[in-house]
Amino acid sequence: MPIALGAAVSEFAEAMRRRLRQAREALAAAESDGDAYEIAVAEDELEDALRLARSHGLDPGDGAG
Repeated sequence: MPIALGAAVSEFAEAMRRRLRQAREALAAAESDGDAYEIAVAEDELEDALRLARSHGLDPGDGAG
């Protein structure tokens, strides 16, 4: 049975919100630990998630639209 378009979009949006939340949490943890390598990795993941969310018209919730 095919997935309805609205359901697929909703699932994608939820997955993106989860990815953004996890990336922000990882960045905060890395900054708290003062781990330069983990900060760089977390920043890259967050930037990628933000780019992907914006390219699909989703509000990344970062105030930058």
